[in-house]
Amino acid sequence: MQQIDWAIVLVYLILTMGIGLYLSRRGSKSLVDFFVSGRSLPWWLAGTSMAATTFSIDTPLYVAGVVGSRGIMGNWEWWCFGISHIIMVYIFAKMWRRSEVVTDAELTELRYGGSTAAILRGVKAFLFAVPINCIAIGYAMLAAVKVVEGLNIWETLGIAADENLKFLSVVGVSVLVLIYAGFAGLWGVVATDFIQFILALFGAIAVALFTLNSPEVGGIRALLPKVQEITEFDVLSFLPLNWNFTWNDAAGITGTVFAASMLLQWWSWRRSDGGGEFIQRLIAAKDEAAAEKSAWLFNILNYVVRTWPWIIVALVAIAVYPDLGDRELGYPKLMLDFLPPAMLGLVVASLLAAFMSTVSTSINWGASFITNDLYLRFFKPDAEQGELVLVGRIASILVTALGAVSAYYSKDVATVFRLVIAIGTGSGLVLILRWFWWRINAPAELAAIVGSFIVGSATSLVPAFKIEDFGLRLLIITLSVSVLWIAAMFLTPPETDETLDNFYRRVRPSGIGWMRQRERTGLAAIQTLETDIQRVGAGILFMFGAMFAIGGFLLLQPLTGWLSLIVAVLGGFWLRQLSKRRIAPMPRPGLDDEEF
Repeated sequence: MQQIDWAIVLVYLILTMGIGLYLSRRGSKSLVDFFVSGRSLPWWLAGTSMAATTFSIDTPLYVAGVVGSRGIMGNWEWWCFGISHIIMVYIFAKMWRRSEVVTDAELTELRYGGSTAAILRGVKAFLFAVPINCIAIGYAMLAAVKVVEGLNIWETLGIAADENLKFLSVVGVSVLVLIYAGFAGLWGVVATDFIQFILALFGAIAVALFTLNSPEVGGIRALLPKVQEITEFDVLSFLPLNWNFTWNDAAGITGTVFAASMLLQWWSWRRSDGGGEFIQRLIAAKDEAAAEKSAWLFNILNYVVRTWPWIIVALVAIAVYPDLGDRELGYPKLMLDFLPPAMLGLVVASLLAAFMSTVSTSINWGASFITNDLYLRFFKPDAEQGELVLVGRIASILVTALGAVSAYYSKDVATVFRLVIAIGTGSGLVLILRWFWWRINAPAELAAIVGSFIVGSATSLVPAFKIEDFGLRLLIITLSVSVLWIAAMFLTPPETDETLDNFYRRVRPSGIGWMRQRERTGLAAIQTLETDIQRVGAGILFMFGAMFAIGGFLLLQPLTGWLSLIVAVLGGFWLRQLSKRRIAPMPRPGLDDEEF
């Protein structure tokens, strides 16, 4: 890196810090202001922030590693979550907004009652805020250390860097993030997220264009046959299936991994009903319509827009560095070898932006659990708002420090990514059913949350129980945890009618699982589950069709492109027809239906 590159990075850091500190006044008034922006986020800001949160510095490295070792089809490890994210758009986004909680852990004492619900809230808050969240921060920091190593950042300054210096440099950036995340709260996080996402997306596209059109690569037509020749598996296929739906013998992933991704993972993981950081944005949206729009914007940005720049760079890395041992380093090596001065600085700033957006969200999200669900709930229920904001800032420091410890002991981005998935797998079905079936109780969710963490950790880390095949591992975790929570549910009494009625009055969920509550309260459901499920199906066709249409045309697979485009158009037309259906206004208690 040259002086102009360093200058660009410095300007970016100053700009980000300035925006974050400027907004500190908006997050200092109360707990709700600090953690959910006073429930006033516009949909476009909430949706972009959700996309920025998932666009960390580790994601392009992770995709480079996946494509280099398993081909494009290996991305189904994260593409499959698009199914649950479409479900989030039409089923869960509005219900989360109506709940008016501050965190998803707080929902447990709205949905359940008694001492078990309080225990569940505390356990869930601790697990999500400390081990799960800090492991996630750790692997983002690990990826940042790899970028520092791949770009030889310290060496360009004439400093001989060992591993400790690289690690400390990443921790130093995290401290900068902590300053504005700790002072400004969610407003500072989402405002900087907006700028950071634009910069991060620009950087990904710039790396793809510069490397693809370099003399060493020669464009897309020269690249594709070269990477297919280098790899021993079918690197360019989107699916591990042939056109006649038989298994592709050259597939880069196993049948169990693909089956687990398509049939299991998206509903079995701990974010099946929306997911922590996303829930925070949905709850912070201005209203239910804004929550739904923000969820759609996230899906478009996350899956349709930014998938392909990462994949193209990953393919270029295979062609340029065929003997590279660590495929995850292909991304930063291409930046260093192919980008001219100034552009290199912009792209380094874009990766820094991606890192900062994710870490700032994780810091604020983890601190919200510690403050709202541990300190306020169990230690000082009568705490004043100023005190809660102070506790939130202290909790932010704690979460950052623990994330740094996690990063120090982590070694491989993809491995840690799979660990994060594993320790959250198995509880998803309970989290879905609690919205639609009165019989789900606090012991069932407690068994699912704790069971998934213990079984996921054991099958991923303990040599005696470790399952190497990731798909098989997810299946075993899901089956084991399911046995635990189903047994816990039927061996314990259901929630009281008073608790269930209060939850129903607040959220007004649909489905036959709440018929008794509808009869007792006299209130109809606000959403129609049958129509919502149809919207989910149409949305899945539209989003995945659009994503694969872009990929098919970009990678010179016209048949895939045209077929996917047809699927996207059909999905879009179906959505349009569903949106035209007239929905009768909901009667309000005390008013005659004739008034409508």
